[in-house]
Amino acid sequence: MAVVDTDLASPGVHVLFGFIAAGRYTLNDHLQGGIPIEQCCHDVSPSFLKHQGGHVFLVPASMESDRIARLLREGYAVEKLNDALFVLGRLLKLDIIIVDTHPGINEETLLSAAISDCLVMVMRPDSQDYLGTAVAIEVAHQLDVPRILLVVNKVPEGLDPDKVRERVMASYGVPVGAILPLSEDLLLIASGGLALSQFPGHPWSMGVDHLADQLLES
Repeated sequence: MAVVDTDLASPGVHVLFGFIAAGRYTLNDHLQGGIPIEQCCHDVSPSFLKHQGGHVFLVPASMESDRIARLLREGYAVEKLNDALFVLGRLLKLDIIIVDTHPGINEETLLSAAISDCLVMVMRPDSQDYLGTAVAIEVAHQLDVPRILLVVNKVPEGLDPDKVRERVMASYGVPVGAILPLSEDLLLIASGGLALSQFPGHPWSMGVDHLADQLLES
């Protein structure tokens, strides 16, 4: 599996994998510097996963402010990013590629969604997200995305997960991949590691496991 951080204006997945970008190539180097994409891809596999024969690769965005400012100022060829995804899949024989995009609707996000086998949209159970999600789903349908899954995140303890699932499915007509509870346990991690490995039996982790099974089935 590879995780590609395309939210180039606000990179944030480095800390989850304990990745230190200093002196190492990032996605910015490929998009604006011509470095081969495979040199920008780094093995961040947790030890327990390696023991089971699995691997996780990360293509991080740069966290340097001047690199972010340059990209915002000059932009990049989105087609080059999409080509890079296919190259990585072939070279590393990946089972799945997860593209972490910008949360808004822009050219980069739209083109990445258009070539996806499955678009996973994360929303919260509040009115603002309900409205924004409706717009995003309509755009995804216009792009003929083969499959769309919704993930409802940060669901308070007082809300019935089954009722939340029913309301979301009735509102959008899109399958719900997971209902993830708001959890103080996860807040204590403070993005300092992978919650799934630290709390494997937690309801949040079980929800992510269920989502992963659905993605692999597709």
